Amino acid sequence: MRSPIHPGAFIRLEIVDPLGLTVTEAARVLGVTRPALSTLLNGRASLSPEMALRIEKAFGVSMDTLLRMQGSYDIAAARRREGEIRVTRYRGRRTATS
Repeated sequence: MRSPIHPGAFIRLEIVDPLGLTVTEAARVLGVTRPALSTLLNGRASLSPEMALRIEKAFGVSMDTLLRMQGSYDIAAARRREGEIRVTRYRGRRTATS
């Protein structure tokens, strides 16, 4: 199974590029700074609910869809690091009368 696409890459490939927008123009439409949008589009920042809502309002892509993409991406990233996470399974408390 392939890794889910980062929502920033999706936004770039499906919205920004096809509309012929520069990052600066898209940031202006969304009411955010160019660096904030650039870090998202380049996959260096997660999509926040507020940014997802801005994208929905400006371009018509469902906020819910975008946030599900972010969740899927985050889950896949955590699974890739699973071997680095050391936790012992909880077995319950033992009482003095047990």
